[in-house]
Amino acid sequence: MEEPLEEVSGVVEEVTFRNDENGFCVIVLSDGDSFFNVVGVLPDLSEGERVRLRGTWGFHSTFGRQFRAQLCERTMPSSSADLLRYLSAGAVKGIGPSTAKKIIDRFGEQSFDVLENQPERLAEIKGISLKKAKEISRIFNEQFAVRQIMISLERFGMTPNECLEAYKLYGANAVDYITANPYILCSDMIGIGFERADAIASALPEPPSSSFRINAGIVHIIKYNLRNGHTCLPRRKVLIPAKELLKADEDTLEQTIDSLIESGQLEREIINEKEFLFLPQIYQAEKSAAQRLLVMKKFPPAGSQTTLADIEIIEKKENIHYEEKQREAILTAMNTGMLILTGGPGTGKTTTVNGILKLFEQDSIDVALAAPTGRAAKRMSEITGKEAKTIHRLLEVEWDKHDRPVFSRNARNPISAGAVIVDELSMVDALLFASLLDALPLGCRLILVGDSDQLPAVGAGNVLHDLIDSGIMPLVELKEVFRQAMKSRIVTNAHRIVSGQMPELHDTKNDFFFMKRSSAYETAKTVCELCTKRLPDAYGYSSVSDIQILCPSRKGETGTLSLNKTLQKIINPPSPDKQEVISGSRVFREGDKVMQIKNNYNIIWTKDDEEGTGIFNGDIGIIKKIDRLNSYLAVWFDDKEAVYSFENLNELEHAYAMTVHKSQGNEFEAVIIPVMGVVRQLCYRNLLYTAVTRAKKLMIMVGSEDMIKEMVNNNTKTLRYSGLKHFLLNGDG
Repeated sequence: MEEPLEEVSGVVEEVTFRNDENGFCVIVLSDGDSFFNVVGVLPDLSEGERVRLRGTWGFHSTFGRQFRAQLCERTMPSSSADLLRYLSAGAVKGIGPSTAKKIIDRFGEQSFDVLENQPERLAEIKGISLKKAKEISRIFNEQFAVRQIMISLERFGMTPNECLEAYKLYGANAVDYITANPYILCSDMIGIGFERADAIASALPEPPSSSFRINAGIVHIIKYNLRNGHTCLPRRKVLIPAKELLKADEDTLEQTIDSLIESGQLEREIINEKEFLFLPQIYQAEKSAAQRLLVMKKFPPAGSQTTLADIEIIEKKENIHYEEKQREAILTAMNTGMLILTGGPGTGKTTTVNGILKLFEQDSIDVALAAPTGRAAKRMSEITGKEAKTIHRLLEVEWDKHDRPVFSRNARNPISAGAVIVDELSMVDALLFASLLDALPLGCRLILVGDSDQLPAVGAGNVLHDLIDSGIMPLVELKEVFRQAMKSRIVTNAHRIVSGQMPELHDTKNDFFFMKRSSAYETAKTVCELCTKRLPDAYGYSSVSDIQILCPSRKGETGTLSLNKTLQKIINPPSPDKQEVISGSRVFREGDKVMQIKNNYNIIWTKDDEEGTGIFNGDIGIIKKIDRLNSYLAVWFDDKEAVYSFENLNELEHAYAMTVHKSQGNEFEAVIIPVMGVVRQLCYRNLLYTAVTRAKKLMIMVGSEDMIKEMVNNNTKTLRYSGLKHFLLNGDG
């Protein structure tokens, strides 16, 4: 269950902060006995108003305890003192403190009735002409109408923020528009889902036109499939679920799709003689990314050509020897300014990247290093000795008036770098890739590094594979496993898996082990024993910081949900010395290992004397403190501490065990994989390969050899519909 909402009421004493763009306010509320801060989307509140608020108590690292309002009911001030404070605060344009006092002195508690219904009486006050009186009344009634609209919208079950966005979009007619067509709420500006819009529609006295529902339903199907990684869908793949969802005939659906294309709500593209449908934003992202890359290829950066002799100088200086493919990669990066570098573990990607870096520095080229996640960026810093940033941080993420992330660095304000090297490209989705390319200055070199056999990005798009398949950028694939790496069974088995061979499971003298078990129960039991006792005892590993259990699935006895509950009981059991808090079906406890499961650009973190915002999907940390009185907890993420209010706990989950998908971009000292009862849709080769390549020093598989064999033999790649390759091969499309 969600954190229960509490209720407070009182008079607004002061509005200390207001963001007119998104309606976010900080106010001081008096409940008659005390004063306290309230934060939330509280548009148009003014001093002297009496409000009833529902929300939760929370804690801000700078401002302390505060009430986080989610719902707000307002009433006009009634006492003369509250009326005076309200009008003096400038709530009504044209009335300042002096005029406010005159109005209250003259009309007392009838002041609002005069302002609303008897404006000519204001002219009885010295200094207010009849013309000015009517103007003051007009402004008052206009503002009062806004309040009534907001209150009416809240009756649809909309949050204050959604109400404000609706009012901004549709103005005084917002209620009429929504009553006529509640599906307009599904726009990106407001963000209400199709199901909620359906619920609002069914609660209306007069049902809206079915055409509105069909329009929204078709867009919803394409939007929903972004979550499955598709940037577009074949027209036929939209029609089939649309028939089921909307109970409409095919002719009606076909006509609706044509209408949506004509109005610009959908984009169409013929790809391989088949019609595909896109949402406009992702269509523009893939198309602009392709155009940018084509321009970069057409106009390569200027500079002297690097030769093999230059590489040999680096080899002598660093006492290393590059293999032929590594030399090819370095020369390509230097002389063309564009490169995709791929290869599995142990093939020398890191050594190659460091060689490219040294030559860039030798040529006085300013290099920016970036990766999609914080952990991947940290690892990139460790292996290069240079600062690496997340792509979001490199592009200086900010928020627009709808509280959506936007990047300060773009075509008008490019990053200041002569070369950009991006690691873990397989994790980068289409929208982020387009934003990165948009921010590159003219003549900037671009080096993209990744493993094409790993799982694709969580977000929509198939960037790495589309780039490789298009042939638009020079590609160097490192295949030779270095002799030193060959000593690791983790490395050799990863390469066996990716080539369709069974891993060597019965070599008990290396870093890769298999433990056969006959049931899910026995598999789960062994996994937990390994994590909590056997590996810590044998290797001195920490169950929390060194060992990571990676599961193909969330469900079942060997899934993350079940294993996390069991592991928490063993590793971090209840104690009088540890605070805990319940969120839904989960108990969070001081000392728990947790993971952020969605990007949140607003969470505040501190690091030494530095403060910033933003914790990202996949970040792993430890709960250091739970403050139940002030309703917050503090999580330590590698090198920084983030503060969560209890209302944000739905963005955290336990991370003793995590899915393979969530582990991308991370490496762990020891990895344990349960391979038993893997559901068919997750039983495939590159999922197993991705899991194995997350281990640095020790890999243990527990379960069924037949299940491992089934995964190795299934080379079905996750099908993703995308347009980047098409746009790259067809210029402007």
